[in-house]
Amino acid sequence: MTKLKYRKCLDNIASYTPAKSLESLKQEYGLDNIIKLAANENNLGFSPLVETAIHNAIKDIFLYPDMFCTKLRSKLTQIHNIKENQLIFGNGSFELLSLVAQAFISPGEESIIPIPSFGWYINATLSMDGVVIRVPLKNHSIDLENIKSKITDKTSVIWICNPNNPTGTILSKKQLEDFLVTIPTDVIIVLDEAYYEYINDVSNLDTISLIEKYPNIIILRTFSKIHGLASLRIGYGIAAPEVISILNKVRLPININALAQVAALASLDDLEFKQKVLTNNINGKDLLIKLFNELNLDFIPSQTNFIMVNVKKDSTLVFNELLKKGISIRPGLEFGMPTWLRITIGRPEENLALCKKLKEVLNSI
Repeated sequence: MTKLKYRKCLDNIASYTPAKSLESLKQEYGLDNIIKLAANENNLGFSPLVETAIHNAIKDIFLYPDMFCTKLRSKLTQIHNIKENQLIFGNGSFELLSLVAQAFISPGEESIIPIPSFGWYINATLSMDGVVIRVPLKNHSIDLENIKSKITDKTSVIWICNPNNPTGTILSKKQLEDFLVTIPTDVIIVLDEAYYEYINDVSNLDTISLIEKYPNIIILRTFSKIHGLASLRIGYGIAAPEVISILNKVRLPININALAQVAALASLDDLEFKQKVLTNNINGKDLLIKLFNELNLDFIPSQTNFIMVNVKKDSTLVFNELLKKGISIRPGLEFGMPTWLRITIGRPEENLALCKKLKEVLNSI
């Protein structure tokens, strides 16, 4: 075998493990239909305005897309009351996280990551030959005091998923402000707000207003969750112009396809669909919480479209038994929580089916 010359820091990186696709699950378990509640997708789909926008844009797919995302950029500046040079767009949050690492982490520098949290923070750090400093959660929430104690002159980036994935817990604006005022201004703070729109009271987390005072913040949002555009891969970052300018130096020139741009723009106009999703999410969580209380199971109150529950058994075993019954959820072993399940809120009929099957499985093993 040829001895390849590659960057040795890659030896420290495990390939990212996503939730299995529907097709692979159907093939593996010999099932025709599977209810997928494993990847925090929006099972209500997307706004009908999106379908119309994509249909109208199809005729132009032979053209290169607008690399500046002009129309979408203009719309978001109005919504968030920011300047156009405060926005960067990415091929989903994965790319934006990788851009942050490429721009701000040099070999040997440290990146502080709450554990458990979104796994790509680790991959992005290690790919730049950075050093991962893990900080355990406290009561399932990000421990800001412990994070502060880990800061050194080698610290380059602190990753904060808020609300946190997989626990669904949230830090308030006040907690973040008290934290930010103590952080060196040359340390980048990533506020990954993929589930921002699901927060019960978003006025409690108006982080964009903090950028002027703390220009080392980068706020990340996505169209994959509440807007239901996960397949189109589009997210965006909001930061001070200087930060955006640095990120653009490592961004691919044409990283957002035209259909994703028009779909994202259309999705912002459908407030009725957004409210439908939020209502379904509240009702779905209430249904699951009722079941958890009935079964005397501990759960983590969530500000997202998923919820974690402690089934008091090997959750991988529960996961496998549920799959046999046509339902896919996420076992907690990969998060260091081996008796916990992470369950995405689905459509009403999916949530009911999950409740029924989960009860059957827990009673049988």
